[in-house]
Amino acid sequence: MISEFQDTLISANEAFPLRHLDNSNYENILEHLDSGIMLFDSEGFLTFINVQMAKLLELPRQQLLGCNVLQLVQHPYISRFKKKKILRIYRETIFHRKRYHELLDEYGKHWLITMTYGDQMDGNFLLSVKDVSDFKQIEQTAYQNDKLAMLGQISASIAHEIRNPLTAIRGFIQLLRPHLLQLGKDEYAKIILTEIDRANDIIYEFLNSSKPSAPQKTVIPIQSLLKEIVLLTESEGLMNGCEIQLNNDLTPLYVSIDIKQIKQVMLNIVKNAMDAMDPVGEDYSGIIQIATHEEQSHVIISIKDNGHGMDNNTLVRLFDPFFTTKETGTGLGLSVSYRIIKNHGGTIDVHSKLGEGTTFNISLPLV
Repeated sequence: MISEFQDTLISANEAFPLRHLDNSNYENILEHLDSGIMLFDSEGFLTFINVQMAKLLELPRQQLLGCNVLQLVQHPYISRFKKKKILRIYRETIFHRKRYHELLDEYGKHWLITMTYGDQMDGNFLLSVKDVSDFKQIEQTAYQNDKLAMLGQISASIAHEIRNPLTAIRGFIQLLRPHLLQLGKDEYAKIILTEIDRANDIIYEFLNSSKPSAPQKTVIPIQSLLKEIVLLTESEGLMNGCEIQLNNDLTPLYVSIDIKQIKQVMLNIVKNAMDAMDPVGEDYSGIIQIATHEEQSHVIISIKDNGHGMDNNTLVRLFDPFFTTKETGTGLGLSVSYRIIKNHGGTIDVHSKLGEGTTFNISLPLV
């Protein structure tokens, strides 16, 4: 029985002979990984670096091989920003013994840093760097959707709990109104009923804002809606020292949208852009540029301003419900806009830097 099994193994090896890769083949594989790789020996000197890592450091590999961490942070051709990141990675992975570390670079990309060391590395330290920006975007989108769904549930619950007592109060005021009329106090009843109706309107607006209704779509050229947006906002813009410029694609781009909802989104972003203008002296002139172009069966609407911009902490929370940087803001405008565009099968994203202005890009499917 054993001999038959051995014969089977021998014949299998002959039919499928094992191939052994030499060291040059392994190095060739590491060279072309999409992750950046650095290998330090037990004395802390860089012995291997692949093409991707050299691109990230923006230096030829020949200038990096043989350097230690101190020499890297003192290298004259490595930017100050990258030197600070190298020191931070060294502190987190070596001193604090963290095998995984995340960082955000100067271009807004997310990177996952992995440090491998120990007995299996024979005293060497392997550092790998991988771009995880796409995964972060998916994670943030899922998180945003969860928060918006929770906001809708809370809003519906609040509306229900407040509307019931308001309805009862309104009914009793109606019953008391003839007695108030006899006392010559009918104006009191009118004021109470008016205020109750106003409270109901506020609840309805809040509920509709946190959970927009299904879009009632109409096919229109997007250019006509944007012209209307400019007409509605240009007078307010002039009062704020801001010029609104419209650069439409010459070819009519037809979309199927709920006109009221998309108008709400556009007006919200344009007014936010006006608020972002930070006048400096009499020569300052705020500019908001609205432009459209076609891209892969979608129309891209960009709204760009030259305001004071936003930092990364603000950008991360920009579409969060109730998050606002304004003293009188509710923090619902952009979260509602996000939901409306999503309900239309589109996307909305924003790019901004402090002192360089902000650009919103809205993508909607063409008819």
